[in-house]
Order: sequence, then structure tokens, then C-alpha cells
Amino acid sequence: MSDNADPKELLELAVRLAAEAGRLLVEDRPRDLGVAETKSSPTDIVTVMDQRSEKLIVEGILAERPDDGILGEEGSERAGTSGVRWVIDPVDGTVNYLYELPMWAVSIGVEIDGEMAAGVVEIPMLRERFTAMRGHGAFLNGEPIRAFSAQSEGKPVPLERALVATGFGYAAQRRAVQGAIVAELMPLVRDIRRGGSAAIDLCSVACGRVDAYYERGAKPWDLAAGALIAQEAGAMVGGLYGAAASDEMTVAAADGLFQALREFLEGRNAARDS
Repeated sequence: MSDNADPKELLELAVRLAAEAGRLLVEDRPRDLGVAETKSSPTDIVTVMDQRSEKLIVEGILAERPDDGILGEEGSERAGTSGVRWVIDPVDGTVNYLYELPMWAVSIGVEIDGEMAAGVVEIPMLRERFTAMRGHGAFLNGEPIRAFSAQSEGKPVPLERALVATGFGYAAQRRAVQGAIVAELMPLVRDIRRGGSAAIDLCSVACGRVDAYYERGAKPWDLAAGALIAQEAGAMVGGLYGAAASDEMTVAAADGLFQALREFLEGRNAARDS
């Protein structure tokens, strides 16, 4: 392990900064908040509060750990020399935040020597904090969680009884493909949920609020903390054809259901845009 890289201390710093960013986003949100800029499409938006949240987090990290690397959604990026890298989504679910819907989060993951070691997903409007350290389990507001719904009796549910969360990309062509795949999946499962935050969806798998999650287009900052939390809660997280979770495809569910959902997606060539 890299010197000066205690996962517990890193998680404590991540939790403190996520909480500070969450307070900023709630207390300083202007009533007339609008779109500051767009990225990949007119629907892929950034607000000034995304930028302020990332600035707060990055400055807080570098004040205590100036040699660490940074990867932030809103452009903060530095290599670092310590072997530690922070992967930051300052507002995961920006459209929800813009519309004053509660399903948005601050997500901070911490890598040590290239492996995600700790993470926090702070959901201010729900007063919920999901945390995990690799090898030490996952927690919601300090209480341990497991990736099984109350209806599953501690066992993976079959696909036909699964409540499945998903998300959609920003480009119209990709959305059309994703919509067609959802239309095929809908008759095969209990129901579909679309919450608008990949980090929260992964945490929902982790605590059994949904049975599974899949999405094409989730970025490293979307997945960093949430994927670790889901894994530490007992879920499998990966991509298609044995690949790791990535922008190409991310699937999360308890073993058994994970395999069934992944096979469905592979059979529909879901990692495509046309």
C-alpha cells in the first residue's frame, strides 16, 4: 500500500467533504438556479453549483493531501505522486438537482494504487450517507447493509421478480436504443425504476431497495463510490462478456440475478448506440 494511505483516514476525509458539499448544495442553492453550460448534448447539463461543489471538495483534499491525484466530473484532474486518487462527482443527478427533485448525491471514491479502497455517497435531501471500505462491508448511516430486498429472504431473486433500476444516455440515438432494450426487458421483470443518479441506483442495490441496476454510459465518477458500496454489500458489479464495469455497460445485482440480467443484455447487444 502507498505510504500515508490509511483507508479509514481517507474515508473520514471523504465523508467530511461530502457532508460539507451537501450542505453547500442545499443551503446556497439559488432560487433561480439555471444551466451554466452543457457538455455532450443540450440535455447534459452543468450548474454553477456543480462547479462550486467540486471546487470545495478538491480544495479540501489538497489542503490536507497535496500530493494526491484528482479526477472530477467538472474538469478537475491531476496525476498526483502519492498513489492515492480521488474520483469525484460533485452532484450526481444534476437534472434532479436543477428541478428540485431529491434524488441527487455527492459521490467521492478514493483509489489506492489503482484500486478503489473507500467511498461515500451523500444524499442530503434524504439525510442518508452510504459508505464502504474495501473488505469492511457497506453501511447506511452507520448501519450495515446487504444487497437483498426484504422480499428476497436473503436470496437472489429470479429475473421475473426483479425490480430493476436503469438510466439513459444524453444522445438521442443512444436513448432510442436504450428505450428499445427497456421495452424488451419490461415484460420479463417485476418492474423498472429510473431514478436519475447512477450513484444512488448502486446504493439502492446495496441496501435492497432495488434488486438490480444496469446502465450504458456511466462514467468513472458515477461508479467510483457506488460500485464499491454495492460490492461490499454483497452484490456483483461488472460489465458484459466478463469485462469490468465501465462506460460500455455496468450491471449490478446479487449473484444469479447478475448472471441472468447480463445474459439478457448480451443477447440484445446492449452495448451499442444504433
